[in-house]
Amino acid sequence: MNEDLIYEFESGSEVYKARFGLATERIVLIADEQLYDAETDRYFKSVARFLLMMKETYEWVLGGGCDKDSLIDLQERNRRLYEDILPPNYDRSYGNPTVAVKRLGKDYGKLLSSLYFEMRSMIPNVFELQLKEMVIRMELFLEIYGLFLSSGEKLPRYEDVRKVMYWFYSDYAEEERCMRFGAMVDPDECFARRIITDSDLTDPRYLYRFGEYITENELETARHLNSLSESEIDKMAFTFTEGYRLGFAATGKDISIKKTASIIYQLGFERIIKKAVQNLESIGLESTIFRAVMSGFFMGGSARRSGYYGAVPNKQFDYDHKEDDALFLDAALLERRLEAVRAAGEMYKDKARLYGGPAVMEVFGEKPFAPISNSDALSFNKKQQKMISDYKIQAALIQNEYIIGSERSFTIIAFPVPEIGEHFSEVFNDIVRINTLDYQLYQTIQQKIIDVLDEAVYCEVKGMGDNRTEMKVMLHELRDKSKQSNFENCVADVNIPVGEVFTSPKLTGTEGTLHVTGVYLEGLFFKNLELQFKDGFITKYSCSNFDSDEENRKYIESNILFNHSTLPIGEFAIGTNTLAYVVARKYGIEEKLPILIAEKTGPHFAVGDTCYSYEEDNKTYNPDGKMLVAKENEVSCRRKTDPDKAYFSCHTDITIPYDELGLIRAVRPDGSSVKIIENGRFVLPGTEELNRPLDGDY
Repeated sequence: MNEDLIYEFESGSEVYKARFGLATERIVLIADEQLYDAETDRYFKSVARFLLMMKETYEWVLGGGCDKDSLIDLQERNRRLYEDILPPNYDRSYGNPTVAVKRLGKDYGKLLSSLYFEMRSMIPNVFELQLKEMVIRMELFLEIYGLFLSSGEKLPRYEDVRKVMYWFYSDYAEEERCMRFGAMVDPDECFARRIITDSDLTDPRYLYRFGEYITENELETARHLNSLSESEIDKMAFTFTEGYRLGFAATGKDISIKKTASIIYQLGFERIIKKAVQNLESIGLESTIFRAVMSGFFMGGSARRSGYYGAVPNKQFDYDHKEDDALFLDAALLERRLEAVRAAGEMYKDKARLYGGPAVMEVFGEKPFAPISNSDALSFNKKQQKMISDYKIQAALIQNEYIIGSERSFTIIAFPVPEIGEHFSEVFNDIVRINTLDYQLYQTIQQKIIDVLDEAVYCEVKGMGDNRTEMKVMLHELRDKSKQSNFENCVADVNIPVGEVFTSPKLTGTEGTLHVTGVYLEGLFFKNLELQFKDGFITKYSCSNFDSDEENRKYIESNILFNHSTLPIGEFAIGTNTLAYVVARKYGIEEKLPILIAEKTGPHFAVGDTCYSYEEDNKTYNPDGKMLVAKENEVSCRRKTDPDKAYFSCHTDITIPYDELGLIRAVRPDGSSVKIIENGRFVLPGTEELNRPLDGDY
C-alpha cells in the first residue's frame, strides 16, 4: 500500500476510527433484527449490506488490495460496487424512485431512495480513505433506521425522518464545501495526481485505484494511448497545455502570479494527463485533479459531473436524483450553504488567489442519453426553482471574490472514446488533426468575416429545409472602427479547436425564432427544439421529446433555462470549422460531438450569461490589435449596481449545422448587406478555403 495513504490513515482522528467501529458493529446487527413493516425491513437490510461492503472495501484498500489483486479480481470487485444501479438492474433497485415508491409508499419511497443515493456517494470516500466522510453517512443511516426500529408497530412520523436528513445537510454543509473547494485550489495531497504520476500506466490495473466505475471504454482508451508514440502523446498534451498558457496571453493576464491549475478529464487518458502535469510544472503550475462528487450536498438540480470521473454507471440514476434537494430546500438551508461557500473561500483564500483556472479535457462518443421522465423522482416546486437559481448566482459572486475572474483563464479540448464505434482509431486520429489545425490560417480567414460583421448594424440568420430559424441579431455600435471590434477571432487557446468568431449581442431589437431539428446539449437530446425571442429574451419554448407539452416545457426549464423564468441571448457566433463538420458526417457521429466541437460546425446562439461573464472590464484584443467592445449586454451591465440581477450562472450553446443553414448576412446601417453563408456554403470572398472540406478536399 502507498506510504502516503498509510500515513493519512494513521494520522487520522482517533475519534472517527472509534465511531467507524461502533457504526459498523451496529450495522452488522441489522441482519438479525426485524422491523414491523416487511418492505421497510427489506430496504434497511439491503442498504446495510451495501454499507458493510463499503467497510470490507475500505479494509481492502487499506491493506493494499488495489496493488495485489489480479485484473480479473479488480473487475469483479468494481462490478459488485456498482451493479445495483446499472441499467439491467435498475428496475429492482431502491436507487430507482419508482421502485422505492412502489415498495415503500410515495413519501417514504422518495425519501429513502434519496438516502440510498447519498449512501452510494460513499464509494469514492472509501478509496480515498476518507474515514470521516464514511462515518457521517453511516451515522445518518443508523439514525434514520433507529427511528423506524423504535416506532414499534407503526411507521415513524415522516417529518421526523425528513428533519434528520435536513439537519445532516445543514450541519455538514461547511465541512463538505471546504473539502470540495480545497480539492480544486490546493495541490497538496492530490489523490488522483498521485495515482497518475506514480502508477505504471501500461498496467491497466491502475484504473481501479480511483474507485470509479470502469468499463471496456476506459480500458480501451488507455490501451489505445499506450499504442501511441511518445511524440504523439507529447503533441496532444502540448496542444492542451499550450492552449491554457495562450489563454492568459491572449487576454493580457499574468500567468506568472498563478501557481495552480486544475485538470478535469475522464479516466483512460492518464498518459496524456501525466504529460500535461509535467508541462504545467514547466511553466510554474502545480496541478489539482479533483473528483466529480455525486452527493446531495452538490447536485442543486443538475446531473452534470464536474471533476474527473470514470464511466457513468447509469445516467438515468443521476437524472432521477438531481433534484433530491426538493426534500429539504428552504431559505435557511440555502443561507447555510452560502455561508459555507464563504467559509471555504476564507479557509483557502491564499491558495485561491494562486489558482489559475481549469484545463478541461472532455470526451465524446458515448451512447447518447435521452432521459425518461420519472414522475416518482423528486422535483423542485416553483419557489424552490427560484431559490436555487438565486443561490447559484450568489455562490458564484462569492467565489469570484476569492478566485478573481479577471486574473484567471481556462482551456477546453475534446477527444473521442472507443464507444463511438468501430472506427474509433480513425476518428481519434481525425480529431487530433482537427485539434491541431493551423490556427494562423483560420485567424486570417476569420478576420475577413469579422471585417464585414463590424460594418453591420445587425446580422440575419435563416434556416433551410426543415429548419425554421429566422433570427435578427443586433450588434453593438462601434465608435471607432479602426480600433474596435464586436467579434472575437477565436483561435486555439481557451477553446480548442479553432473555428469561430463570436460576440455578445445587443439585446434590444434581437428577435425571432431559433430552431434545430435535433441537438444534444450536455449529453441530453432535444428534438425539434424551438426558442422564440423578443428583445433578446426567450418568450416561448418547445420541443417534441415527450408526448406531453408540459413534460417538454419542464425538460427545457430544467436543462436549458435552469429554472429561470427566461434567459437572454448571451452569445452569437459563426463557426468556421468545416473539417469538423465533414468528419462528423463521414463517421455518422454528428449527434455525439461535444458542444466544444459542434459549436464550430455552424452558427450558434448561447442562452444565459455572455461569453465574458465577470470579465467585462478586462481589456481583450484581437490579433489585429483591435479591442473587443461587445463584452456586456443590457443585463450584465448591471453588475456594478445590482450584481444579483447581472448573471444567471448558465451558458448553453445551440448550434445550427451547415446543412440546415440557408443564410447568414450582415446588414449595414443603410440597408445594404453582405452574405457570409448561403445554402450551407461560405460565399464571402476570402473564405473559399472553408468550403474545401465540404467539397471532399481534406
